[in-house]
Amino acid sequence: MRHSKQQNLSTLRRLPLFLLIWGVTALSMWIPALLALNQDNHPVSRSFFYSGILGIIIVTMIAISMQNRVPRYGTLGQLLALLATFAFLPVFLAVPLHDALQTTSFLNAYFDMVSAITTTGADMFPDPDRLPSAVHLWRAMVGWMGGLLMWIAASAILAPLSLGGFEVTTRGEPGRAVAGLAQIERADPRGRLLRVVRTLAPIYVALTTVVWVLLLIAGEQALTAICHAMSVLATSGISPVGGMNGSTAGITGEVILFLFMFFALSRLTFSSDTATSGYSRLDKDPEFRIGLMIVVGVPILLFLRHWLAAYEISTSENLWLGLRSLWGGMFTVMSFLTTTGFESNDWEEARKWSGLGTPGLILMGLAMIGGGVATTAGGVKLLRVFALYLNGLREMERLVHPSSVSGEGGGNRRIQKDGAFIAWVFFMMFALSLAVICLALSALGSGFDEALILGISALTTTGPLIQLASEVPIRLTDLGPAAKGVMCAAMVIGRLETLAIIALITPNLWRN
Repeated sequence: MRHSKQQNLSTLRRLPLFLLIWGVTALSMWIPALLALNQDNHPVSRSFFYSGILGIIIVTMIAISMQNRVPRYGTLGQLLALLATFAFLPVFLAVPLHDALQTTSFLNAYFDMVSAITTTGADMFPDPDRLPSAVHLWRAMVGWMGGLLMWIAASAILAPLSLGGFEVTTRGEPGRAVAGLAQIERADPRGRLLRVVRTLAPIYVALTTVVWVLLLIAGEQALTAICHAMSVLATSGISPVGGMNGSTAGITGEVILFLFMFFALSRLTFSSDTATSGYSRLDKDPEFRIGLMIVVGVPILLFLRHWLAAYEISTSENLWLGLRSLWGGMFTVMSFLTTTGFESNDWEEARKWSGLGTPGLILMGLAMIGGGVATTAGGVKLLRVFALYLNGLREMERLVHPSSVSGEGGGNRRIQKDGAFIAWVFFMMFALSLAVICLALSALGSGFDEALILGISALTTTGPLIQLASEVPIRLTDLGPAAKGVMCAAMVIGRLETLAIIALITPNLWRN
């Protein structure tokens, strides 16, 4: 029995990573199929069940044909599999969605699946009543699996290649494996990946289960509770009821989701597998501290603005409305900083009370900063912002004392010598990518404001920005096929980041 288990594990190691991910997603289609069957929605159930069988048959046939082939790709090959997962796997994921709805084009279904698996959460179907419960569950599941994939890929793929924010702290060149680690993993490039899966997958599932149970206790509906639980852990912002406005858990549900959004501020909240020596304490982590400062500081500033604006309007309800405004600001700031995109029920009340217009620039700025490195959050990432902050302080110090020598404090020892320079290069590449995407969308008929919102929402993987950052929500269904293709490419680039895309052009990968 033990020998058979080891043989099966060895067979799985030889299969391409993309094929394994494909097989997992095919099996997962039976979950919404069972839900639809339980609700006597047999056409939707058949769509997911037959699509899952088709996927398993295709994966099995390919696996049999490749079982004697030894893969030659190393970590760069796994990065290529990650790109294929985000760009090409949604073609298969969209099959049951398109067949179950039968009222939308396949391009719209593909767009929705790219949005889900990249944890963007751009809502192609803004009316929740249009989709069956099984489809809602499937969209949340795809986003949840995309979040788990990023948890695993950060440690097993991006960290060894000094990508995804690790280029700021590690000594290796971006896209090149660190020398010592490359020698260790060369004999078995899948070993690290399997170890990370065994370590992080149970944590991810357990956290999701805890959020689900807490939301059920708070009075949330079962489907809404599981979808919101998966969306918060994956920072996808996918909801079967249109966000917190349709939630029945009230402020208790918001508090639960708020607490679990902290897992997107720093990887140290759930794992220390990528922490450098001496930096495994959460209270010393610069990402977590900057995230707390933003989550607390921005709502207080908005609270003071709200208070001063509304002080003379009301006298009896001023304090209560002020507290509701403060909570709505904290929840929404945390949500968009982690690129989740849920809007508090009290955020709208705060805007009406203070007389503020649509604070789209604030939400877009928070999404561009993003969450922690190696989490499910998108954006520029807090660690890169911290590196640029330290570099700015050093430059101001040199203006006052040109001959001073920088001392290594407790914070900047984590940043490598050229960390600030690399962070600045990434920020410029992010800005250049945003400019190219906005230019392409403008050329395809979008206005400047619309193109800017669409570009930022895609590159930061914060899809709810499309509905909330402008006074008039943008309808994705009104975009042309070419514009939707640009958005799909932007979401993939935003999820993998431009440095990883450039690393895939390296001759070492294609020479093999």
